[in-house]
Amino acid sequence: MKMDSKIINDTETTDESQVEQTQNQNPFPLIPAASISLSLSTLIPSHFLAPKQIAAAPSKVRIPSQISSLSTLSLSSCLSPAKPFFKSNISANPLQNTLTLNPLRPSNPSGGAALRRSAVVWFRNDLRTHDNECLTAANNESISVLPVYCFDPRDYGKSSSGFDKTGPYRATFLIESVADLRKNLQARGSDLVVRIGRPENVLMEVVKAVGADAVYMHREVSHDEVKAEEKVEEAMKDEGVEVKYFWGSTLYHMDDLPFKLEEMPTNYGGFKEKVKGLDVRNTIEALDRMKGLPKRGDVESGEIPTLVDLGLNPNAATSQKGKTAANASLLGGETEAMQRLQTFAAEYKAQPNNKLKDGANDSIYGANFSCKISPWLAMGCLSPRAMFEELKKSASSVISAASNKPNGGTGAADTGMNWLMYELLWRDFFRFITRKYSSAKQPSYSPATACTGAAA
Repeated sequence: MKMDSKIINDTETTDESQVEQTQNQNPFPLIPAASISLSLSTLIPSHFLAPKQIAAAPSKVRIPSQISSLSTLSLSSCLSPAKPFFKSNISANPLQNTLTLNPLRPSNPSGGAALRRSAVVWFRNDLRTHDNECLTAANNESISVLPVYCFDPRDYGKSSSGFDKTGPYRATFLIESVADLRKNLQARGSDLVVRIGRPENVLMEVVKAVGADAVYMHREVSHDEVKAEEKVEEAMKDEGVEVKYFWGSTLYHMDDLPFKLEEMPTNYGGFKEKVKGLDVRNTIEALDRMKGLPKRGDVESGEIPTLVDLGLNPNAATSQKGKTAANASLLGGETEAMQRLQTFAAEYKAQPNNKLKDGANDSIYGANFSCKISPWLAMGCLSPRAMFEELKKSASSVISAASNKPNGGTGAADTGMNWLMYELLWRDFFRFITRKYSSAKQPSYSPATACTGAAA
């Protein structure tokens, strides 16, 4: 399936061809002005790298997508002028001339701050359009935006213990989430480029193809994810492409913590005490309409892989389907996540009887005692801040209704909110402490402890 490269925001009138003509006439590149963030929340500070000399733009190229089994995945490191130039199961990129990156950033015709010509947004565990600071910032700071998702082969296959690094259930959920993200982006006038391959290679190919001068991404926390970030940053630095990081996986923003990450308490009690009274940032509304896709490069969107493409046995996921109703009902994606959140909020407002009847209770306070939204939080299909904001509205209405009762209510709503905050705080603790220990550049620390007297 090929992207419609003509999709572009109706309010934007800058023509990239005029930008390239201006670059060719002026042999002295200008240092781009500092980008003013239009995001609704505070961005992580960053600095622009000095641009290199702009090379003559090559003829329009096309990057076809090809998905195959990870067992045969390879990327040729050399480009030859014959056709095809090289074979790559990541994305065959027949570039005759390597583009000099970090082009001049044209001025906004409306007289505002200078905009990037194009930016690449690397989706990771943030598969959503709502409360996505990374996507919103790229859209506000660029004339064109190219969203990309990579199925990294290092996340699949067998571990050293002989188990699947990513099992068929999780992989199926991820595939569904990526497909839903593509649908939501297309509804906003954009699309999602999907590739199987190492991000440092895939992102470099698309950056060169579209002439992007920045890559936007959310930071992650695990050791392997941090190593992937460092490899992408190193590759982009060599080409003069800026990497802009954002934080969006926790209830509390990392920049709002009252301590530096290296001073992160190693026990939950200490963490809970330090963040007591800390405000939760407001969520960022999903964009109604996104900037158009880059005109240069003619990058194809690519096919979303199957379990077979990822080296997994599809029969393993279907053979046990139906053993539990929970597995059968888990549908990945932002759309499903928002529907589940609304259902949970409605149940929360209803405040069902907490007492068990006949030994069974299917409510949120029943045998499972769970909101059952964790898988969508883990994939970033749902923002923890969005969940907190929705439940806070529900709690307010419940408390207001209870206050109108003759007996003043039972206080169950307040108890429910305390339980929710407790669970989200534990999630924050583990993500912050994992990030603290995950970077290869970090020194060794003493082990984290899960519980102290303060936590109890």
